[in-house]
Amino acid sequence: MILNHNDLYQKLLQSFGLEPTNGQATVLRHLSAFLLSEKENPTYIIKGYAGTGKTTLVRALVKTLPTIGMRFVLLAPTGRAAKVLSGYTNNAASTIHRRIYQTMHFPDGSIRMVRSENKHKNALFIVDEASMIGEQKELGGKSLLDDLMEYVFSGEKCRLLLIGDTAQLPPVESKGSPALDCDYLKSEFPVTAATYELTEVKRQALTSGILYNATHIRELLKHDSRSYPLQIFNLNGFNDMQKIDPETFEELLYNAFSGNSDNESIIVCKSNKRANIYNNAIRSRILNIEGEIATGDKLMIVKNNYHWAVGNDEISFIANGDMAEVRKIKRFEEMYGFRFAEVELSFIDYPDANSIEAKVLLDTLNSDSASLTEDENRRLFQAIEEDYKDIPIRRERYKEMKNNPWFNALQIKFAYALTCHKTQGGQWDTVFIDSSFNQKEVLETEDLRWLYTALTRAKERVCFVNFKDEFFDPIP
Repeated sequence: MILNHNDLYQKLLQSFGLEPTNGQATVLRHLSAFLLSEKENPTYIIKGYAGTGKTTLVRALVKTLPTIGMRFVLLAPTGRAAKVLSGYTNNAASTIHRRIYQTMHFPDGSIRMVRSENKHKNALFIVDEASMIGEQKELGGKSLLDDLMEYVFSGEKCRLLLIGDTAQLPPVESKGSPALDCDYLKSEFPVTAATYELTEVKRQALTSGILYNATHIRELLKHDSRSYPLQIFNLNGFNDMQKIDPETFEELLYNAFSGNSDNESIIVCKSNKRANIYNNAIRSRILNIEGEIATGDKLMIVKNNYHWAVGNDEISFIANGDMAEVRKIKRFEEMYGFRFAEVELSFIDYPDANSIEAKVLLDTLNSDSASLTEDENRRLFQAIEEDYKDIPIRRERYKEMKNNPWFNALQIKFAYALTCHKTQGGQWDTVFIDSSFNQKEVLETEDLRWLYTALTRAKERVCFVNFKDEFFDPIP
């Protein structure tokens, strides 16, 4: 058993396996103090640029924890982010939702998601991609961040490690990333919190054009300017980034998407309208798929759903951002003024899970909104309610409606092209970034954060599509 901070630091350093940068060494020292802290609800936040070694630090930490008798739980906001975390730590990871919520059956016949009991003792909860955790109210009027904090610290002697990058896009409808804001956490929750931001990108990492350009954008963001020049990308000498000309674009798309069952390429767009154009083009011209939806189609779920996964051990509920593949289509139907299909889905980021049969709402596939609009939701609700008018008490009527399969249909989008927010937390081998900035003379902070987030979704290659020459350094 480790008895002091220095012994634990040496163990972490040994597991790290490399000569740490000054920042990395500081984090390792902080972690040794954090893991041994006896203060109330210990919380530590690691922020860092892409390429600063956050992954290597977490891998070293996970390797060290069993040697000091401490359990750990790996979490991320989305299924794809959990898959990435699991891949680099060689340990199972779960979405936050699946860990902290459970499905409950109540005597009145209703089914609801409630916060689970944390039965862990002396455990460290490690949450990656924490910049995505927002303050939007979810179950019981609380946010995911509220429930995460309450869940973790309801366990005996549990600790929380939050990891993320503040240069990425903040959660939808948020100006910042509250889970990475140490002052905010200390003001809102009964925690003892500390933080450190890694800024030094390893020299060898900068041989990657992706990391070189991501770091450049990060440095620009430091200046906190109101506007930035268009010329922000340097492609010279890098073979992992290229500006695509129209003549070769379709061939590259064909190579990226035809027969690509692993879905390891993605087109990142600024709007759902633009993503719809690409999705339809890929389906018709690359994959030769006809019809509204077909077997083999790749989908993304765009709204949390607690109905169809009841009884599935691996998938307790279907989350906004989950990626799925259509295995079988049983029937199409039109009900309540909307189009539906009854399908069998397998979930790409949960290969060991059984497939799920569900109704899907086809109207969202080509909608220019992220999911059903408020008006569409109201229209569907009111149409379904007509079938339950024989139940005079509104509360009883709504309770019955909650089990209606059309009311619970999955809202879906095709997943060949997605908005940047929908790709957050995930990584793909090849990322095509579609420009929507060509009408601008200068860039704003939110534009840079969008480009940084899109750029860092790529593991191996970035292709710039429809970008003006003014965005790139001239070829020497």
